[in-house]
Amino acid sequence: MISKVPKGLFVGLATVDLIYTVDAVPRRNQKISVSGQQISAGGPATKAAMTFAFLGGRAELVTAAGSHPIATVIRDDLRQHSVRLHDLASHCRTPPPISSILVHRSSGERTVVSANAAVFSKELGGSFAPQWLRGASVLLIDGHYMPLAIAVARAARERGVQVVLDSGSWKDGMEQLLPLVDIAICSDDYRPPGCHGIEDVFEVLRAQNIRRIAITRGASTIRFLDHDKTGSIPVEKIKPVDTLGAGDIFHGAFCYYTARPEVSFREALSSAARVATFSCRYAGTRLWMQTWGPGIGG
Repeated sequence: MISKVPKGLFVGLATVDLIYTVDAVPRRNQKISVSGQQISAGGPATKAAMTFAFLGGRAELVTAAGSHPIATVIRDDLRQHSVRLHDLASHCRTPPPISSILVHRSSGERTVVSANAAVFSKELGGSFAPQWLRGASVLLIDGHYMPLAIAVARAARERGVQVVLDSGSWKDGMEQLLPLVDIAICSDDYRPPGCHGIEDVFEVLRAQNIRRIAITRGASTIRFLDHDKTGSIPVEKIKPVDTLGAGDIFHGAFCYYTARPEVSFREALSSAARVATFSCRYAGTRLWMQTWGPGIGG
């Protein structure tokens, strides 16, 4: 029986995000000054977990943060947002992945430079504990730390926990992960080998027996497949202040809504789209939480 407070397990990347709002991307060999900065925990699975917890779920994150002093940013941010951390690199003094992010003031679009999972890919000292899945309604994996993602997805399948894939790009090892996925939510940039467009992506994922698929396309409609039923979901048109993390917020919100048994796949996608769009009205990935109300997203 699913608890009234759904539990979600999130597996993937945690970073320290350094965010600057700029009028233009610096030219080669140019220095620019900005009026302020934001420092927070980032990474697809991390931001999704925070969104899940904010909306009212119980979120746990399996990732690599490490024991370097900079990792305190990740630990403190997760604690403040009620996300339980399972750190598989707690023994490691290596600095965690750091993302340098430039947000374009006029369009809200972002430019990101990050080492991502390469920092800890060979240094994960801990191992996944299957009991972390106990009571979970949903598992989200972002494709980083692929051997870990495969192991956790396999364990979730064995326990009847639905597995959600968040993927913006094809990654090595994904051919082993896809057969373990129940729901795939991909960006428009996701292209398995041999795919040239959205229809090809749908076919490849269906061939892996994934029956619920959604492809997000920024401000354009969301295309989806629910078993044999296809459809599209409109996205509200706004002038964004900041699109940083909108996809990750979408995935966290989707996991929260899909964990509620009365909510259909289409309804979960629509509600998640409203949350993500709302977040784009605010700078960074946290300010939207200060004004969000339950009547906004359903």
